Amino acid sequence: MARYTGPKHKIARREGINILEKESTSLQRRLNVPPGGIHGRKMRKRLSEYGQQLREKQKAKAIYGLLEKQFGNLVRTVEDRKGDTGEMLIALLETRLDNVVYRLGFAKTRAQARQMVGHGQVLVNNKKLTIPSYEVKLDDVISLVPKAQKNPQVLALLEDKDKIIIPFLKRQGLVGKLVRMPKREDSQVPFDLQLIIEYYSR
Repeated sequence: MARYTGPKHKIARREGINILEKESTSLQRRLNVPPGGIHGRKMRKRLSEYGQQLREKQKAKAIYGLLEKQFGNLVRTVEDRKGDTGEMLIALLETRLDNVVYRLGFAKTRAQARQMVGHGQVLVNNKKLTIPSYEVKLDDVISLVPKAQKNPQVLALLEDKDKIIIPFLKRQGLVGKLVRMPKREDSQVPFDLQLIIEYYSR
């Protein structure tokens, strides 16, 4: 299945969440109105248990920009490990290289971060890596190639004093590092991990 490249607003309204990763007053106003406007709200039926599980899974995929196969593989990976399945799933999602680049503030959105990685603008331990799904390891050093470091958009993002670096990462200038494994409470994701695990356990 190809990655969806259509309007992000459409997905955001369907899932009822802002997946644009930036403030949008017009979108925020429309999130409470499902596709179809008032009629869509009237016609929307109460979701079955399966329907609820499916919606939560779709939310997570939309937020992290993953295809069905990619997301399903992540869930199956954690199901084979010992420990809290939901906690481990969050850790795998959050340690994807594209997500770490986004969380460090090097990119405005995860989609932009994925593009930067794919175009060879990101270094891991001073080596160019073009795999967005690479699982960042503890103490891996994430930086940008010299050309990307001079990009006006990147420099503007780094000057954002309101940008909060998520607790499991540390950033100094144009260099970031994974200092500990992500925990569920770090990311405060707007989807139910348990329902997602149940979906794939059917």
